[in-house]
Amino acid sequence: MRAHGAACATRPGPALSATVLMLLLALLTGCTSAPEPEATGYWRPEPGIDWQWQLSGRLDPTVDVPVYDIDGFENEASAVADLHRRGRKVICYISTGAWEEFRPDAGKFPASVLGKSNGWEGERWLDIRRTDILEPLMEERIAMCAKKGFDAVEPDNMDGYRNETGFPLTAADQLRYNRLIADIAHRHGLAVGLKNDLGQIPELEPDFDFAVNEQCAQYGECDALTPFVKAGKAVFHAEYELPVTRFCAESKRLGLSSLRKKYELGVWRQECPKAP
Repeated sequence: MRAHGAACATRPGPALSATVLMLLLALLTGCTSAPEPEATGYWRPEPGIDWQWQLSGRLDPTVDVPVYDIDGFENEASAVADLHRRGRKVICYISTGAWEEFRPDAGKFPASVLGKSNGWEGERWLDIRRTDILEPLMEERIAMCAKKGFDAVEPDNMDGYRNETGFPLTAADQLRYNRLIADIAHRHGLAVGLKNDLGQIPELEPDFDFAVNEQCAQYGECDALTPFVKAGKAVFHAEYELPVTRFCAESKRLGLSSLRKKYELGVWRQECPKAP
């Protein structure tokens, strides 16, 4: 609510001066004007926008789509600038919920926050309850994305509470941590996407600017992403095992930005057929 909301009901009396009357009329007119624009200045991709997701191999900047999602550590500012010159928005992929032994900052994570493997070689779940340790480390990563000129962040491994992490993580722990990551991204002027974590979309959608999802069609879960689309926010969606004939029609109905990719997330992509 605006701070002057109570004044919107004021009506001038007969003894008011012309100057005061004009001021009050101007104030009243402002109360009935069009709604204020959104306060956020972050990029907010719209539903259905095309994208490329490449996290491995030599970056191919020539795919004719408006959005690229690429690895934040492996790509320098010059690659981001090149994509910008080509008219692309660029999302910075980083892991915020798992430790990766191959990252240059891996030695900064104490053993106390490292849990079980998340199923990928060299990666282990993080104890997201330890924000005293993780917040400054994630701030460094997100600041790196901002310094390189990225437009947004894709924080990965954001649903540890649903997995065997080695820690007794709760849904409340995950909500708190995911909101922290969103806040850090916004502090650095970056949009931020919610990665998977379908069960908490109703609570977290207002905190995030778009969503990134893997395999919702394969598991019959794509309807859970509807809150993002209804809010005018893109859902960047990838399938690995289903042919496009099995998910594209439903993706179009739901307003998703869908691709078929291989698990290594290299250059190869198969997009949904365009409408005739």
